[in-house]
Amino acid sequence: MIFGKSHWITPDQGIKKEWLITNGIGGFACGTIIGMNARRYHGLLIASLNPPTERFLVMSSVSECVLVNGEKHLLHTFKTPDFFAHGEYYLEAFRYDFIPEFYYRIESMRIEKRICLRNRKNQVAVVYRIINPVTCRIQLAPLINFRDYHGLSVSGSLNFSTEIRDREIIITPGNTDRKIFVACSDGKAVESNCFFYNMDYPYEHERGFDGTEDHYMPGYFDIPVSEGEEKTITLICSFDEPVDITDGEFIIAEEIKRQKALLPGFDGDEFLRRLVLAADKFIVERNSTNSKTVIAGYPWFTDWGRDTMISLTGLTLVTKRYGDARDILYTFAKYEKDGLIPNLFPDEKNEPAYNTVDAALWFFEAVYKYLRYTGDMKFVKEELLTVLKRIFKAYREGTVFNIKMDDDFLIYAGNEHTQLTWMDAKVDDWVVTPRHGKAVEINALWYNAAMVMSYIFEQIGENNADYSALAEEIRKSFIKLFWNANKGCLYDVVNEKGKDDKIRPNQILAVSLSFPVLDGELAKSVVDTVYRKLYTAYGLRSLSSDDPEYKGIYIGDRYQRDGAYHQGTVWVWPLGQFITAYARVYRNDKSLSEKLKAFFIPFHDHLRDACIGNISEIFDGNEPLIARGCFAQAWSVAEILRAYAEDYLPLVDP
Repeated sequence: MIFGKSHWITPDQGIKKEWLITNGIGGFACGTIIGMNARRYHGLLIASLNPPTERFLVMSSVSECVLVNGEKHLLHTFKTPDFFAHGEYYLEAFRYDFIPEFYYRIESMRIEKRICLRNRKNQVAVVYRIINPVTCRIQLAPLINFRDYHGLSVSGSLNFSTEIRDREIIITPGNTDRKIFVACSDGKAVESNCFFYNMDYPYEHERGFDGTEDHYMPGYFDIPVSEGEEKTITLICSFDEPVDITDGEFIIAEEIKRQKALLPGFDGDEFLRRLVLAADKFIVERNSTNSKTVIAGYPWFTDWGRDTMISLTGLTLVTKRYGDARDILYTFAKYEKDGLIPNLFPDEKNEPAYNTVDAALWFFEAVYKYLRYTGDMKFVKEELLTVLKRIFKAYREGTVFNIKMDDDFLIYAGNEHTQLTWMDAKVDDWVVTPRHGKAVEINALWYNAAMVMSYIFEQIGENNADYSALAEEIRKSFIKLFWNANKGCLYDVVNEKGKDDKIRPNQILAVSLSFPVLDGELAKSVVDTVYRKLYTAYGLRSLSSDDPEYKGIYIGDRYQRDGAYHQGTVWVWPLGQFITAYARVYRNDKSLSEKLKAFFIPFHDHLRDACIGNISEIFDGNEPLIARGCFAQAWSVAEILRAYAEDYLPLVDP
């Protein structure tokens, strides 16, 4: 994917497209196509100190200065409150395939810059190739930091000691013995020991936060270039590990080889290929289990149980990464507690949080999908079945957060002060979307879980009658309680206040799960209502736009954003479930393949927008559906990939 100057006529336009690369252990690098850092999360090396968490900004950027005949040409684009450096004026093109590549021109001299992380290492390589050079000097100054990636630094808080060697700068952050190594393949290191003040981040101001910080500049690498001397220069930044290689071309070749190894069987379909490569960015190592997990979204989420279970099919099974799927299921099974699996693993060294009612129920769906793709009943029986039994028993008999099967066989959860479903926005004591009681998707998942248990017991030759009988009781109660005959769809939640008839996307799970609790005309009516009331090009609105509480724009401070998060904001992941439900109820439509194809067309364009090659978390509910939230979200990628592979491709390539 190649972008030219028409995409950065103004800097504001240029920062609308971002790039992301990852290292498989929770670390990452990201920025904009004009090379300007516009978020506190942008940087060339955000290292994971305890994979995949404890992420720290280590190197923000590299300030590149080219001196030709005494004239300075600054390739670095940046903004401070009172100054704008337009390095993008020299930028001719930005290219993204496996890694980001920048193409600059200074008169007749071209400079190509590529950025690459080393897999499973907190190391980044920035590789410059000088073509058609004139006599000049290139000075590369790394902007160093050492702060939590959610934070901001001021010069007074940046305390470093620095050692300058011939082609290496070694920085030790204060109050630690951990080291940052910056090495260059050419030139000589020169000490500067100064600060870059007031780098300004427009996206932070947009989100209602402070957005200005300082970085440490320990020195720079001074590299002479003679006329006609084409050369490649590699700058390496490494955290906690001395630099062992400064051959940037080799590092890039190894990473591209690794990514290409993910693609056999997917090369014939460019859309599918892009999604498979996007999926790779979310699958990472977790130290605490010596196993795999899923980063819910970049740039600010860690691994969340609900997101992981929803994402597992698309990220690992569709992509044929069955070993990773097994590892992920093992990781979360290991952390089961009181019949729940973690809602999230925090960045800090704390116990995971368990405040979720649906993550454990999605676990059943993930296990069932794993079985359908792999047939690996041995692993499920030996490693997961005991956990599945504990979860099911806990929901049936009662567990923490007031989660319990009621007399009508349906699950009740929470109270007015909790937010246990995926619509979980809470600001201080304000639960924005209160859904305690019997939520529609929770009970669709509960029925699905009973059917999954019945299936497993049948497959291993044990009596499944208890589970199948319970499933039937759940189904009958579900239809009786949730069916809204006036609107031809399902109530969203039922509790002591009554039946909430707000039209939300949660009801689609009653038709889309592996074992749908609805079928026939009821299922078709739900799909048609959701299509008519909630569908947009990029996902389903979280609340119908004709509802008086609808919020169509997700922007502003925390109160404004969280107030809109599930009150109209468009979410991508339910669209995957909707596509599956649509394909199910219209399976006899002779033009079904063309109708399904139309659902994916907008994402061909979106892969060239926001975070290039990825899919955003959310969009405004109002047109023109501006991308918001995390610029790369696991379940967004996973659900579009899953629905494309499971529902659309079999129709066009049976």
